[in-house]
Amino acid sequence: MPGTDGGGAVVRAPLSRERIVGVAIELVDRGGLESLTMRTLGRELGVEAMSLYNHVENKDDLLDGMLDTVVGEIDLPDAGADWKEAMRVRAISAHDVFARHSWASVLIDSRRSASAVRFRYYDAVIGSLRQGGFSLELTAHAFSILDSYIKGFALQETSMSFERDRDLAETAEMLLQAIATDYPYLAELTEHTLSAGHSYQAQFEFGLDLILDALDRARIPEAGG
Repeated sequence: MPGTDGGGAVVRAPLSRERIVGVAIELVDRGGLESLTMRTLGRELGVEAMSLYNHVENKDDLLDGMLDTVVGEIDLPDAGADWKEAMRVRAISAHDVFARHSWASVLIDSRRSASAVRFRYYDAVIGSLRQGGFSLELTAHAFSILDSYIKGFALQETSMSFERDRDLAETAEMLLQAIATDYPYLAELTEHTLSAGHSYQAQFEFGLDLILDALDRARIPEAGG
């Protein structure tokens, strides 16, 4: 954050790749990927857009840096830990990260650049499954299922989070009144989702445990054989 010198003049933090990436993440968290331009980012940082190119090669390099920073926030499985507990901890951490940075769950599948941060993340997850007795084929299934569930749930939660959008909540209440008579089951579930006791986190963990239990059942015959 900018401060002031003894004379009251604004003194900004020195420009660096880390600061540029951090402010870009804050900008995209607020306005989505479409809000990110080098000119807009420059204004956020209080500099000319051309100054950014002393620290990032181009917008693609910036996006890679943003994605690596976000992926780096995810807790990796501990080497030698029980695979099921490791996957649970990792999944909950990844869900939290992708819920905070919903754009990242889309961006991570579209990038074609090499990244040690992302490779380390993927390798740790795959390694935990392989060390837990999963065959290569079942590892592929488990990785795909868990990855899709984590990112998909985070995206859905972000788009349906009534607590974060008062206007959306009011719209949902109007919808509830309109469907209550003709569509009672839909109305019942909508009312539950709007209730104060509804928890997206609990819902996520319930589904996660179902997946992990099913994968464990699929793993046991392989481990025994």
